[in-house]
Amino acid sequence: MTKFSYSEYLSQFRNAGGKCNNAVSRLRGDSRRGQSQSDPLSEPEDVEPVVFAVRRGDVKAVNDLATSAPLSLLKENKDGWIPLHDAAFCGQTECLKILLKAHPGTVDKRTLQEQTALLLAVSCEHLSCVRCLLEAGADPDISSKNKETPLYKACELENVDMVSLILSYGATVNQRCGQGWTALHEAVSRDNTEICEILTSAQATINPSNTYSITPLIVAAQRGQMRALCYLIGKGADVNMQTCDGITALHEASKNGGKESVAVLLTKHADANKPDNSGLLPLHIAAQYGHHEIVSMLVSVTSRTRLRHSGVSPLHLAAEHNRHTVAAVLLKTGADVNATLASSHSMQYADRRATALYFAIANGSTKTAEVLLNAGASLSLDPVSPLLMAVRQGCVSTVSLLLDRGADVSTRLPSYATTFPAIVALCMNNLPLLKCLLDNGCDALSCFSCTYGCAPHSTTSGSDIRTVGNNGFVIQNDNMLPFNCSEMSERETQFCEWMSTSVMCQWAGPIIDLLLEHVGHIQLCSKLTELLDSREEWLAVKRKSLSPRPLMHLCRFRIRTQIGRHRLKSLPSLPLPDRLIRYLSLAD
Repeated sequence: MTKFSYSEYLSQFRNAGGKCNNAVSRLRGDSRRGQSQSDPLSEPEDVEPVVFAVRRGDVKAVNDLATSAPLSLLKENKDGWIPLHDAAFCGQTECLKILLKAHPGTVDKRTLQEQTALLLAVSCEHLSCVRCLLEAGADPDISSKNKETPLYKACELENVDMVSLILSYGATVNQRCGQGWTALHEAVSRDNTEICEILTSAQATINPSNTYSITPLIVAAQRGQMRALCYLIGKGADVNMQTCDGITALHEASKNGGKESVAVLLTKHADANKPDNSGLLPLHIAAQYGHHEIVSMLVSVTSRTRLRHSGVSPLHLAAEHNRHTVAAVLLKTGADVNATLASSHSMQYADRRATALYFAIANGSTKTAEVLLNAGASLSLDPVSPLLMAVRQGCVSTVSLLLDRGADVSTRLPSYATTFPAIVALCMNNLPLLKCLLDNGCDALSCFSCTYGCAPHSTTSGSDIRTVGNNGFVIQNDNMLPFNCSEMSERETQFCEWMSTSVMCQWAGPIIDLLLEHVGHIQLCSKLTELLDSREEWLAVKRKSLSPRPLMHLCRFRIRTQIGRHRLKSLPSLPLPDRLIRYLSLAD
């Protein structure tokens, strides 16, 4: 058969279009983590003749070129690949042998991503190529740019034969990748106990820790890999080893809902009282993530003393994350519903919150708040009333719940002195919420009490007026002040002054209109009159204030006053006709 010269093959190659066929150019992108973003085999580029021959598996052409143009076998493409890399990647074992025979010194040649032909062959699971390269002296411990070794890649692909073959040629079993993981970490993450056994038989360390001190056992617990977890424990893995953050396997299993993992770890003497660096125990973690069954398992083995020393109870975390089922389990097993945060934790919050109830309300956890209230949660242990937080959150159902349980609707807002109920200031433009408060006895009459009356109001300094904003703060001259700010004005803010601020004046009409439904005869001060005169659609509200109030309304107002604010919430249970109850409840 006629032997091709390099120039003759080049001519044939160009006539073929200069591209490899689809069958050979198919890639294994999912198994090439860490390679160049530009795929050296998939782009329509000008490919060298020898590479074209390799990709087609044309052994004769490769052999001819190796004889006639041996230097062409060393030419690199833009990614640093030589034909040897292409042969390994495409699984062309016979071509690979020819290339290695021609240039045996290239067996460990690296691409720009520092990949060897061996790593590429492993990545594409070409076992015969891997064997050929190892027999030719390829170093199995050379890693790529991101520190992946052929052994690590074989474990990632769960290729048992490949793992055994690489180890048989002396691969370092405990070599680490870029994140500090060993091959055992990777096998455990895949829950492949067969590969785990191969690795441990080759003296793989059972408790190697990666860059963050994460052992294979912690990986198994984190991912719920029960077979690997039991295997490692059987091999003597340390169940109480901690990461650099103090996390144990029990912490991870508790976080990820691994009920079976937690059970196994506890039977193997995992310490439920070993805190992480932030002081949290596995019980805290299970409560935070809502795993009530795991909470039940951990409660009996968790020290009450250790819980106190942590500064925060699991109940606080359950309340903060709206884990009402967990809260119920904790309360049933004896958790103190009125336990308070340690001062070091409480100081981290502007409102100095203390109880689980406050956490539940601050995070919109109405269901959890109800569970806590049913268990006897106190409304008076936090510096700021939970009712104020519920109003700021704008949740009518939570506000109604607290009012039903005896919350004081006239509670004051720290650092915000007013002549009217401070709780009104927190409603902002939430009319349904304001109506709920007024229906439950909030003092509407004080909103119309003004020291100036019909006389002109003095000019109020902007620094004297504060409006309540989001996240538990008071806005003063656009600065955010916490509820418990020690610097407060001695002068009390009047309703008309607050309503005249730039934040509130746009809602003056509807708010005043609603307040008028909860008072008898009143006279608007000049400031409120001025506000109602500022918009034509609010003139009807002004006329309403000037008109005599209907007798039925005055009677209702008088009866509600006699009943008293604290008994208004019991109206539905009074032995009165339904129509009368609706009348007194302002439903009619």
